[in-house]
Amino acid sequence: MSGVPRPGAREAVALVSDAFTEIPHGERRPAPDGPLAWPGYDASRARAAERTGESESVVCGTARVGGTPAVLIAFEFGFLGGSLGERTGDRLEAAHAYAREHRLPVVPLIATGGSRMQEGMLALTQLQRVARQSALTRAAGLPQVAVVRDPTTGGGWATLGAGADVVLALPGAQVGFAGSRVRPPDADPAAYTAEAQVAAGSADAVVAPERLRETLGRWLRLLTRPSDEPAPVPPPLGARDLPASGGDAVRRARSPRRPRAAHYLDAYFTHRVEISGDRCGGTDPDGVLCGFGEHAGRTVAYAAQTGAATRPAGYRTATRLIRLADRLGIPVLTLVDTPGAANDAEAERQGAGPAIAGLFDAVATARTPVTTLLVGEGGSGGALALAAPGRTWATPDSYFSVIAPESAAAILKRPPEEAEATADRLRIRPQDLAELGVIRTDGP
Repeated sequence: MSGVPRPGAREAVALVSDAFTEIPHGERRPAPDGPLAWPGYDASRARAAERTGESESVVCGTARVGGTPAVLIAFEFGFLGGSLGERTGDRLEAAHAYAREHRLPVVPLIATGGSRMQEGMLALTQLQRVARQSALTRAAGLPQVAVVRDPTTGGGWATLGAGADVVLALPGAQVGFAGSRVRPPDADPAAYTAEAQVAAGSADAVVAPERLRETLGRWLRLLTRPSDEPAPVPPPLGARDLPASGGDAVRRARSPRRPRAAHYLDAYFTHRVEISGDRCGGTDPDGVLCGFGEHAGRTVAYAAQTGAATRPAGYRTATRLIRLADRLGIPVLTLVDTPGAANDAEAERQGAGPAIAGLFDAVATARTPVTTLLVGEGGSGGALALAAPGRTWATPDSYFSVIAPESAAAILKRPPEEAEATADRLRIRPQDLAELGVIRTDGP
């Protein structure tokens, strides 16, 4: 988008809301030519103010977005490149303090080149200040949903942007830690885009400007409705009769005609929005679906395996989802359906073990209620990691096993033709699991 006029702070606010009331910021009186007495700094600020009509690079205030009140932090790129200085930090701190006092979500509308050169290290240390304010708001159980505009680089991306709970991006926006003037000369510019950040798991979605208000409003509604009530168990969508044998249970669970995660999610939720990515450089859209949705008028978070082997990024994304829901007080529904964790060499290089360990920990320590439904294959620890202890149910076309029957037979040095008999001995049918106390049978 280089060379294209960029919308200012007020235009960004108008894109997502109709009414906007600025928050008193009580910023410090600037020293002549700034804290470093940088020659010409006052003149640069004066020209920026005349050009933009703003006195600083951010405008902070309150507005309703799709009916939900929120604190908006809108960057004015026309004011010294939307850079962060001491007075910017004053405004950001005031905005977060106001949000905590009034229990409001925070929405940064970011367009910045990073820290302000004319204020040197004092500008850079504003990132620590911003990070602390964001952490305090996070600890208060308030959501932060960032919208990254063009450009979003440097510390603004590394704090307000990438540090938000949910990151939405405008199409074609330049997004990355390294700004265009400080990258290696042979750097691929396509890597520094909103689309690339979504593909790398660092942002959740690219949203067209005309859809931004609706999308942001939906996110804010869903993330600001805590509940102590567990998510209800979805009814089974496939077979209703129980399998006759272990082999029958395996065949049912592996049938391509069996309902998968998307069927259950569509039937369960009135509407839903997805989070994407593990914030560590990876995504697993073919293995796990994660997000928030509305069920019977309230918000439920979900993490649903799709029937494929789950990759490390999938486990980390599910962990991210559960920890966010826990912090916001939103109940969680998990759907278990995987032959197991991906076990190729690349999965090991990507940290399969630590990723699964992180998910076990997130489920074990969640204070918000987690409800689990086994809807297909329950393959070993890669499936168990997503299951809530004491709150797991199973559909008639599912099974849960310490390992796939074929692998169990191989481990026990039995011929392949004994896999079916091994399935019976493992007692993997839903009725076996109930008798063993692994799953519950009350409810649907």
